[in-house]
Amino acid sequence: MITNMIAQLDEDTLIGGWLTWLPSLLDGLWLSVGVAAASLVLGVPLGLTLALLMSAKHKWVRVLAIVIVEVGRGTPALVMIKIVYFGLPTAGITVGSFVAALVALALTTGAYTSEILRAGLQAVPHGEVEASEALAMSNRDTLRFIVIPQGVRIAIPALMGFAILIFQATALCFTIALPVLLSRAYSIGSNTFRYLDVLVLAGLLYLLITLPAGWLTSWTERRMARHL
Repeated sequence: MITNMIAQLDEDTLIGGWLTWLPSLLDGLWLSVGVAAASLVLGVPLGLTLALLMSAKHKWVRVLAIVIVEVGRGTPALVMIKIVYFGLPTAGITVGSFVAALVALALTTGAYTSEILRAGLQAVPHGEVEASEALAMSNRDTLRFIVIPQGVRIAIPALMGFAILIFQATALCFTIALPVLLSRAYSIGSNTFRYLDVLVLAGLLYLLITLPAGWLTSWTERRMARHL
């Protein structure tokens, strides 16, 4: 059906160009979504680990975790991508653009979500921790069954909001030639010299993901506010 529509429209028109470019841009969109999802899968557990280490009893463990978080939060995602992509090969580790983007965004995710999760863990009512101590539960069991489940639940709306930011950050991967949505849009623009037309379409495709995700985040936040 789309092929027939394209045949009836002049490729030089706005709609004709959009229909021609749409399959390639959709491939880039799904890659962007995949990179963001994989970065969150790797980065959120890292963030939880750092959040727990920042509350550790040993001072040097806390200091090390804080340094990692501050460096990760203070380094722009674009710089992190460049460091991983160009820095690892100098250490004898060859990585492709996909792996480099995944590692860099996962590290950025871990640094930022550590603060989100730490706030969630600290928001757990102290009375429940005291109750676990009265029941002679170990510190490990208190974390596993009381603090972490409730803290993560409290942090869910903020984590969902951050997931949108990470999806948008995948656009930075065009700088290392990963064929995400923005990379494909720039490639089409360089071939057709119609940068504005293709970038408008790319922007609409980004909105196709970010707007529903934003609405879902707001709905989840309101929903959870009734029960917390």
